[in-house]
Amino acid sequence: MGTVTRMASAETKIPAALALARIVNREIRYDTLPPVAVKHAKMILASTLAGAAPGAKIGSARIIRELAKEQGGNAEASVWFDGANLPAVSAARVNAMQSDAYASDDSDLRNVAHIGTCLTAVGLAVGERSESSGRDLLSAMVAGYEAAGRITEAITAGSSGAGAISGTVGRGFHASSIVAFGGAVAAAKLLRLSDEQMAQAIGITATTVGGLAIGTNSWAREYHAGNAALTALNAALAASRGYTVNSDMLEATGGFFAVFGGVSDTSALTREAKDYQIARYLAIKLVPGAHALHPAVEAAENAARESGASADDIAQILVAGPQSGLVASAPPKDMIQAIHSLSYYIASAAADKDFSWRNAERAMIERPVIARLMKLVARDPAPPAVKYEWPWGATVTIVTKSGARFTSKVDAPRGSAPRGIEWSDVEAKYRALIPQSGLPGARVDRIWETIRNFEQVKTVRELTGLLA
Repeated sequence: MGTVTRMASAETKIPAALALARIVNREIRYDTLPPVAVKHAKMILASTLAGAAPGAKIGSARIIRELAKEQGGNAEASVWFDGANLPAVSAARVNAMQSDAYASDDSDLRNVAHIGTCLTAVGLAVGERSESSGRDLLSAMVAGYEAAGRITEAITAGSSGAGAISGTVGRGFHASSIVAFGGAVAAAKLLRLSDEQMAQAIGITATTVGGLAIGTNSWAREYHAGNAALTALNAALAASRGYTVNSDMLEATGGFFAVFGGVSDTSALTREAKDYQIARYLAIKLVPGAHALHPAVEAAENAARESGASADDIAQILVAGPQSGLVASAPPKDMIQAIHSLSYYIASAAADKDFSWRNAERAMIERPVIARLMKLVARDPAPPAVKYEWPWGATVTIVTKSGARFTSKVDAPRGSAPRGIEWSDVEAKYRALIPQSGLPGARVDRIWETIRNFEQVKTVRELTGLLA
């Protein structure tokens, strides 16, 4: 069985994909889910749709949307904020790209994998195709998140500390290589596949996912998201028809774990489902851009407010923590560069004593004061002796011209599971972004109420029908 050293049982040694499928297929049901898991799944729906509203206008999403509509096919699922009905696979791909393009989706605290984007895009598309209920979709999303989270743990087995899990997966692969498994399991759950068929969907996904982390600062990023959704749903549909691949595609020599992480311990896949991944590690973005930078911008806000210093009074802005190596003084040329620039984040927070969705707008990015403050952002030469539980933690110190120092440390950012995710924060995000969809105000309100009460929805189309 390849390089496997430990499986669910020394006696059975069943393939890792099948062991995982048995756990998420049999043990995760709506009536057994804790309230926080259901709440987080609903929050993912709201957050993903909110981010997709401005994302739908970005050129990358528009191009793929137009191509998908030209290619056509069976009308199975809808394209959000468009009205077109396409094959479920095409709709899932387009919708995932619309969500990811604006970089305002969710992340997992252990990496920057946008699992919720794939779960929502694939889940709603399959849900429309299969006439699934709200409860069906919520439990499928929890199962998908569980699978993706466990694969994250398997890849990073044996590592520890804040630096153990970075924003890339394996050897320079983008985190879309993990999120696709969440989509495949969610789709398999909604299609009511057997354990063996779900295992095959996982194996097919393992051999088709891809994406390079180097593409994060370009349209490649959302292309990865689209391909993850495409791969996930295609894998589940193929498995439903009897398509099979190597049963040990995850753990074999040359298999997914060896190629992407170089690990051989798959025990993380098979433990009993008690503490759900979605309840422990979900992080909803409450400001735009790369989630790995959010603790730093929150720390900069705190330090700036405490100092009360004007932009002209700031002499230096020092940053420490796992992300501090990303400091760069070059002003961003566009929104994509801005929302992936640690220095832009910190300079904006120092200038405004705040950071919000407005900071992704061109007028905010091109302010002369931001370019000047970015030159003052530097890696702290004498960082405080701080231990970060999460790989995104940061400490920011603002030094005024008088020599006064104001320091703030943030580990897990606002909107993350350890801090507690509040509906008020998610609604603020939703209300800030969803109007860019062009939907009338009454419809916006109905969508929100439908999501809040999604467990009562008889068919997913009650939600998707409001998005056209």
